Amino acid sequence: MSLEQRIARLEALEAIRQLKHRYLNACDLKDVEAIRDCFAEGQILIDYGPLGVFEERDSFVALYRELVCRDAVIDLHHGANPEIELRSATEASARWALYYFNLDGESGATRQLGGFYQDRYRLTEAGWQIVETRFRAHSQVVGQSAP
Repeated sequence: MSLEQRIARLEALEAIRQLKHRYLNACDLKDVEAIRDCFAEGQILIDYGPLGVFEERDSFVALYRELVCRDAVIDLHHGANPEIELRSATEASARWALYYFNLDGESGATRQLGGFYQDRYRLTEAGWQIVETRFRAHSQVVGQSAP
């Protein structure tokens, strides 16, 4: 592999890491436009299990806005341990571990969730974007915060 190919590979891996972090941060900040921009236009797959399956980004963003974009809802998404595989110069896949914490400031309900994302990415005119994401939880703790 040439030096140029190795540099291009490293740049692609970093761009994908930045994309996933941008998505998780946008979720925590309730920045729906930034969330939308992380996904490719047209037909994609977002499979978040009990939350729903979406075949394009706008229906997912609409549900996100409805469920989460309230001042009393506080979310913290922590993605870690990425295993990113470049399949070609324009296609990649990855597995990410997620730790998620949610607090409903009105009711005091809390939820902690652990699980894995399985993602596919494509290099588009807008840069690397998510074309498929599936999340499966493996642990959950539901509680009530102290008054």
